[in-house]
Amino acid sequence: MTARLIYVMGPSGAGKDSLLDWLRARLPPSAPVHWSQRTISRKVVPGGENHESVLPEEFASLRDSGAFALHWTANGLDYGIRHAQLAPAEHGQWVLINGSRGYWSDAQKQFAHIVGVHITANPQVLRQRLLLRGRETPERIEARVQRAMAFRPPTGSASIEVHNDRTLDYAGNELLAALRQLSKWPV
Repeated sequence: MTARLIYVMGPSGAGKDSLLDWLRARLPPSAPVHWSQRTISRKVVPGGENHESVLPEEFASLRDSGAFALHWTANGLDYGIRHAQLAPAEHGQWVLINGSRGYWSDAQKQFAHIVGVHITANPQVLRQRLLLRGRETPERIEARVQRAMAFRPPTGSASIEVHNDRTLDYAGNELLAALRQLSKWPV
């Protein structure tokens, strides 16, 4: 069976969302790719990720009723991918999932043919990007950087690793080339 689920993960500051936006802008409109929408227990942020926003109580109710194919908690928020978001994979489309490093091994156990894409950057770049955001104290930023450096995907699991230390075009082209290596990737 050909893998149809692409699980993208990476630490804060690695530029994962920017890289996914770069990829989305360069895929032809006819590419059979579905960008899964996450359900998140936070308000919609103008200019941010297009997600389904729910209150924490709503998220818990959805989770408990089995609404999600994948769900996790990270950085004080709950994230979920509804079953319907994965359905296009059954019809020949590729499904890109914006996931979490902390949930990767669970996702891999649940979906044997899932492909992991780990987006990362060197510690100095992560630190600089997080400082520029101005959302956290230097101590919290350092804790994030240390967690990022300690992360190791389970052996034999992450198929693709992209270092987003240089320009966005450089990392984007690296990601695109890696995806082209996948069987029948439509780019």
